[in-house]
Amino acid sequence: MTSTMREVPPAERPRERLMNQGAQSLKTAELIAILLRTGTKERPVIALAEFLLAHFGSLEALSRAPIGELMRVKGVGEAKAIELKAAFALAARLARTEAEARAIESPVDVARLLGEEMRLLDYESLRVICLNTKHKVLAVEEVTKGTLNESLFHPREALRPALARQAHAVILVHNHPSGNPLPSDADKLVTRRMKQAGELMQIELLDHVILGAPHAGIEKNYFSFKDEGLL
Repeated sequence: MTSTMREVPPAERPRERLMNQGAQSLKTAELIAILLRTGTKERPVIALAEFLLAHFGSLEALSRAPIGELMRVKGVGEAKAIELKAAFALAARLARTEAEARAIESPVDVARLLGEEMRLLDYESLRVICLNTKHKVLAVEEVTKGTLNESLFHPREALRPALARQAHAVILVHNHPSGNPLPSDADKLVTRRMKQAGELMQIELLDHVILGAPHAGIEKNYFSFKDEGLL
């Protein structure tokens, strides 16, 4: 036996409140409950949504949870897990679409462009943002997956998309799934190699931005080599 929205008084149901009052009137757990639709005998649907947030620790951690981990929570089967992942992915793509319409002028713009999408990843991804002379986005290409290692990194692979699109400049972006955006020695070496290669090809490396997450003792959830005087 499952617990459904029908057991909640009509005026208190999240779907009806969203329709009548707008999404901003709902708590995060209530928005998740709309996606889940049903709970279990032990946990009504809103309680199940609250449990998911508590179990994973935050909305961000929930958004990054693999489908298999979501399915291990009683009451969340394959269909619900897939729907949750799809909802988070759509939100990330919307954020990217809105950001692509603007010029990239700061690491904050980079975080706005790719932060939501890349924080969903449970692996490191290195991407290159190709920019025109007005610093508008021409393309975003993934260059490597996995831990960034200078022995495996080839600047030509990062510059290939820029050359193909006749980009004026590029920005390197990668994520740290741990949430801590501070650079490693390998990150620093990769940045120096990319800058040197860009100078040879007359393609400016504007910045290398590492995306993390809110982290104890760290003020920002990103690290900018340019802002820190390392580029």
